[in-house]
Amino acid sequence: MSTVTQGTGKGSSRTAILFTGLALFSMFFGAGNLIFPPMLAVQAGDNFWPAILGFLTTGALLPVLAVIAIALSGSNVRDLAQRAGTIFGVIFPILAYLSIGAFYALPRTGAVSFEVAMTPVFGWEGIVPAAIFNIVFFGIALALSWNPTTITDTLGRFLTPALVLLLVIMITLAVFTLTNQNFTPTETYATNAYSSGVLEGYLTMDSIAALAFSIVIISSLRYKGVGEGKPLVRATIFAGLGAGIMLAVIYVGLGLIGRSMPGADQYESGAPLLADAALSMMGKPGQIIFALIVLLACLTTAIGLITSTAEYFSEQFAGSYRTWAVIFAVTSAIIATQGLSFVMSIAAPVIGFLYPPAIALIFVTIIEPAFRSRTRMRYGFFLPIWVAVVWSAIGTFISLDWGADALRPLVNWSPMEAEGLGWLLPTGVAFIIGALIDVIRPVPPLEIGTHRPIESADSASSEGTESAEGSEASEAKL
Repeated sequence: MSTVTQGTGKGSSRTAILFTGLALFSMFFGAGNLIFPPMLAVQAGDNFWPAILGFLTTGALLPVLAVIAIALSGSNVRDLAQRAGTIFGVIFPILAYLSIGAFYALPRTGAVSFEVAMTPVFGWEGIVPAAIFNIVFFGIALALSWNPTTITDTLGRFLTPALVLLLVIMITLAVFTLTNQNFTPTETYATNAYSSGVLEGYLTMDSIAALAFSIVIISSLRYKGVGEGKPLVRATIFAGLGAGIMLAVIYVGLGLIGRSMPGADQYESGAPLLADAALSMMGKPGQIIFALIVLLACLTTAIGLITSTAEYFSEQFAGSYRTWAVIFAVTSAIIATQGLSFVMSIAAPVIGFLYPPAIALIFVTIIEPAFRSRTRMRYGFFLPIWVAVVWSAIGTFISLDWGADALRPLVNWSPMEAEGLGWLLPTGVAFIIGALIDVIRPVPPLEIGTHRPIESADSASSEGTESAEGSEASEAKL
């Protein structure tokens, strides 16, 4: 370990945490984070506050909890998933990284940037302009992702402050110039405002992304000289909390724009609503500001997604970090060129399947330290996660109308199944049963053997990146 890791003072550590938190916020805050809250506000109407609280639960709180889970456990998402068995340990991380990568979230950044930022300002439409734009967009994202050790500087010091400034300008103008509108809640939000907001927050994908981003954040904090052990854990948690608070504030502000925009109930999505709100408040400059917000939000997220997915696949499979980064950037450009609706159609079943086991994984990891003095969980991990997997798979088959009539009776008995949250009760019961088994039949930690301290777990991540970056980057990281 070099002196840069050992000689960092408190001031430098706080600065590292600040910029890392800003970088993490910008990785989270992408296309969906921008366009979902204003539309939620319109659909929720008078039930705005319970709906936005539901959205914050899965759109801000859960990502923070995921960061805390990784920091406390000292394991990356692969190691955590393997505690639920080899099959889950292999399949879940791959699906998670592909869903936040080239199969959904990453191409969505390019598709939204083109349709929401470029088309309204320049009038560009069609496959050829979309292809040219996405080649340029993902080319820039790839260039800024080329060295993963500098990602928090790229995002936290430069791109994120610009993004936050533009968002604050737009939200402040809306609060002081627009008047609250009284919209009638849609049927869903009239009866289940909070749970509907929770489901809307799913679509940000940030809870799953947080599991991937956390190791990148830990690597960056170490590179900036934050000490190993408790200092590194605390720094990771504080960076996550800072990013979560910023997300919550911005989400509420964007929701207030939707709640205050005259005629907002005539829009079908949040993107044109925000674009017209900016145009009405500031004229053509407002439209340009909104376009810049979209571009920066999508670009910062694309950088984070390329970095995290390329690092994971370079560790797990053949090929260097940069090879995988190029593969994901090119694939995303191709998919994004097909348009936003095409991207969304691919992702919906995968998102719906992944979230229940991901949330179960996060919560079990956070709860486990309470049992650590007596035992280390085996069944407390295995049972709830697999109940969530099976329940989620049944729900996904029903949504695709694959044997829906035969499968519905298996899940309809659970409370909140109609709201998409029926998996909560059986998963919670499975956790209690598993935890009781672990307490009654305690297993010594060494017999389980998957837990590693945060520095060891992250070293594995660092080694994968270093092999991709060459000897010069390796020396910098060490």
